[in-house]
Amino acid sequence: MTHDVTVHPLVSPWGRFGLSSFFVDAPEPAIVDTGIASSPAEGMAPALEAIGRRIEDVRWILLTHGHIDHVGGAHALWELTGRRAQVVIHEADAPMLRSRRSHVEEYRAGRGRYLRDAEGEAGVAAAAHAVISGEMEPSLLVRGGETLSLGGDVTVSVHAIPGHTPGSVAYVLDGQRSVFVGDAVQVHGAANGFPGYTDPAGYRGSLRYLRDEIRPRRLYLGHPYRRADGTPYGVELDEAQAREALAQSLAAEHRVAEAACACLDAGLGETDSPYSPFTPVADALGYTGDPALEPSPFFTSLHGYRAQHHQTVQYRSFAP
Repeated sequence: MTHDVTVHPLVSPWGRFGLSSFFVDAPEPAIVDTGIASSPAEGMAPALEAIGRRIEDVRWILLTHGHIDHVGGAHALWELTGRRAQVVIHEADAPMLRSRRSHVEEYRAGRGRYLRDAEGEAGVAAAAHAVISGEMEPSLLVRGGETLSLGGDVTVSVHAIPGHTPGSVAYVLDGQRSVFVGDAVQVHGAANGFPGYTDPAGYRGSLRYLRDEIRPRRLYLGHPYRRADGTPYGVELDEAQAREALAQSLAAEHRVAEAACACLDAGLGETDSPYSPFTPVADALGYTGDPALEPSPFFTSLHGYRAQHHQTVQYRSFAP
């Protein structure tokens, strides 16, 4: 059983968001998520030195999912450990660690269909080259259900929690139920003010799984996500805050789902609105944020509902 393993948040600034990684002070130390290319040298190394730890001693790099602000520093961090750390990611998100191009492909397949910005794809490609420190093959692919030993009696269990991305995972420090979820608990969104996920049904199921099965005592978030009133949580939540964040995440998803389904049932229509063809969703939710600000969670999520709705219609068409 794992007891009293200390976790240190490591925060790096980037754009509108703070990037949060976490140092797990185990016999074989781990860092959960890696920020962008500059994060390991400019943020992590000095922060670890300040608490008497060395980045060279990190032996596990645990990636919650494949987005650039979580895997961007992975290669650089791996290099700083003398290439001795094991790099872990879910197999579904592994292409985003192996290839910068996969981030452009994700954009084109999802939100890029709706954004009226001719430079959008070029911007994603430029960002991938600027903030991903290197393409690399992971040391260990996971699916969920694995247990990793961080030395001594410290173990981490891996849980698949798809929704935000297909390969989102939770890492749980066994025995103390400290849970690292990256961006899999969106509440009401971060600075963009809208929750972002590619698979609404998967996201909803993962939130329920976290709430009912894992029941975090400590919940570690990738960004300071916001309550309904707009006030942000920190990135380190206690048990009561974790319950509240999960409940608010489910409530927010329910509101978005109702608006999205009503819009899709009525039929999509092009308008002059920047929210087109999902203008009724923004109106119903009172959403006034900029839908073009990357990573554009508005269109990411709404495209997910559209794909889900299409599958439902197809099923009804072929059902006996």
